[in-house]
Amino acid sequence: MVQKIALFNHKGGVSKTTTTFNLGWMLASKGKKVILVDTDPQCNLTGLALKEVTEDDEARIEAIYNTVSNIKTGLAPAFESQPKAIEAVDCVPIEGQEGLFLLPGHVGFAEYEVTLGIAQELSGSIQTLKNLPGSISDLFEKTASKFNADYILIDMSPSLGSINQNLLMTSDFFMVPTTADFFSVMAIDSLAKILPRWYAWAKMASSMPILKDAAYPFPEVTLRFLGSIVQNYRIIRGKETVAFQTWIQKIEQTISSKLAPVLQQNNMLLPDQAYTEQGVESNFTLTKISNFNSLIALSQEHRTPVYALTPAQLGQTGVVLQANQEKQAEFQLTFSDLADKVIALTSAYAISA
Repeated sequence: MVQKIALFNHKGGVSKTTTTFNLGWMLASKGKKVILVDTDPQCNLTGLALKEVTEDDEARIEAIYNTVSNIKTGLAPAFESQPKAIEAVDCVPIEGQEGLFLLPGHVGFAEYEVTLGIAQELSGSIQTLKNLPGSISDLFEKTASKFNADYILIDMSPSLGSINQNLLMTSDFFMVPTTADFFSVMAIDSLAKILPRWYAWAKMASSMPILKDAAYPFPEVTLRFLGSIVQNYRIIRGKETVAFQTWIQKIEQTISSKLAPVLQQNNMLLPDQAYTEQGVESNFTLTKISNFNSLIALSQEHRTPVYALTPAQLGQTGVVLQANQEKQAEFQLTFSDLADKVIALTSAYAISA
């Protein structure tokens, strides 16, 4: 049974796409079959996974879109009233890592936002639009079944629109990537207000007979919080700088004091023991990832995780090469540990549930 994990923060620039790509690659390297889903109309994950660099790359991507399904065309039967049922997307294998696939994004996916929003008001229009709230979940489940996937990682856009509401509330788990700054603290405070409302909506939707009996039934709500990731902070002499450490602490305090209590009240946390066994403390920080500067750019250029870049791809020699290889080893250890936590936490919930 596939586990759907959403990476969500309505603040942009928190490395959701980079995290999705690197975590998915690492999970696949550990023997899991993983589908990366690009639901952000900016399509950054699609560009990264398909290597959007040269004019030849652009032509190759155009050819893929002419022959392979994507998030928008996959949902078109429901949203555009086509005379056929939703079918599994023909995902694109990601070169260099067996068991890793991409469900490509589409700029036009945002066109479905308004219609889905009307459907999710659960008002008089629901009779006409009853197939829409469960359609995204149906597409993901069918696609996961086709590829026998263990995980779907969902790279979400930085918004609070109806699409993100649906994506998050029909996922099994979610993580909140953050950066060590004031705006991430503000975003977490905002999530503490928004998520209970979304959860209440989803519980109502899942209980409505009209949505249960739809062509694409709205699923039961099983969403649980895995934790947060703090990224892009600077290291000096082996420690976070004072300014960054201050914001890291404020992020962790805000999660502990504001977000976690409302998640607990709304049944969106795992059992305490599950976190404890994985060394996840009450601040719910899964990992901290420092700023790797030029390595991220090289990773994007070569469509390869930071830790999998070869010396030839790094294009460096001597002391510089050695320093970056040490950073690569650190990055690999970080994501290996993160992947192990994800596997353990999702498995623990599957057993307890």
